[in-house]
Amino acid sequence: MQDRLEDVKAQVQAALDEAMAKLPPGELTDAMRYACIGGKRLRAFLVMESARLFGIRDHEALPVAAAVEALHAYSLVHDDLPAMDDDDLRRGLPTCHIQWSEATAILAGDALQSLAFGLLADSRSGSPEVRLTLIKAFADAVGARGMVWGQAQDIAAETAAEPLDLVAIKRLQSAKTGALIVFSATSGAILAGADLAPLSDYARNIGLAFQIQDDILDVVGDEAETGKRLNKDGEANKATFVSLLGLDGAREKARKLVRHAEAALEAYGEEAGNLRALARFIIERDA
Repeated sequence: MQDRLEDVKAQVQAALDEAMAKLPPGELTDAMRYACIGGKRLRAFLVMESARLFGIRDHEALPVAAAVEALHAYSLVHDDLPAMDDDDLRRGLPTCHIQWSEATAILAGDALQSLAFGLLADSRSGSPEVRLTLIKAFADAVGARGMVWGQAQDIAAETAAEPLDLVAIKRLQSAKTGALIVFSATSGAILAGADLAPLSDYARNIGLAFQIQDDILDVVGDEAETGKRLNKDGEANKATFVSLLGLDGAREKARKLVRHAEAALEAYGEEAGNLRALARFIIERDA
């Protein structure tokens, strides 16, 4: 899996560099490039691997993978802003608003979101009708039904009279983190006109496992490895999977989710080997 992940990283970075080379030079474009430095590219990996299951070649899936990563970069830039999570470190570097300015960071995030939809429209895989379905699914995943709604709920929870319970945290994180992961993992099936259910089930499970591992790392991780500030949730008295389940309970919950994710891939046989490996990697990572 690691070789494939590195290959996807290289392809996606090249696609993002090419897209931004066409933009007017200046601080805005520089900030956009800066926001796209580094990252695990797990969402892009999900796009490319889900596409391979249906015989879709890398160059056909690449615009979708690049779009997902541009959108993810935008979400991180905005999440880090003082009005939201107020972070000063991301991927081991100063956050965008620290490196540039708050106004430039807001605009860079806006531009990355627009770039994402432009890249998605450039995809040449599938019929025009299928591509429209893909764009609609993307919009639903990242907007007021998905990622942005989840972020709004996360912000509201900071001043709520009572901490969130486990059901509410699952609902929040299934939107904030999980919705884009589900889109990424099902994009190949959308392009192929295939059944989305198995990959959707897989993605929902790894999305929650991913967030649980993030909550674990926030407590026991190393900032040098994670590239971001830790223990912020505890300092803010935010309810997390760890605060509600304990470290051991959270780890067992994540392992159970990965087992469910692997089971969801049975129909694809050995072709889904990299996706199974990714599910295990998600709860074994230290960053």
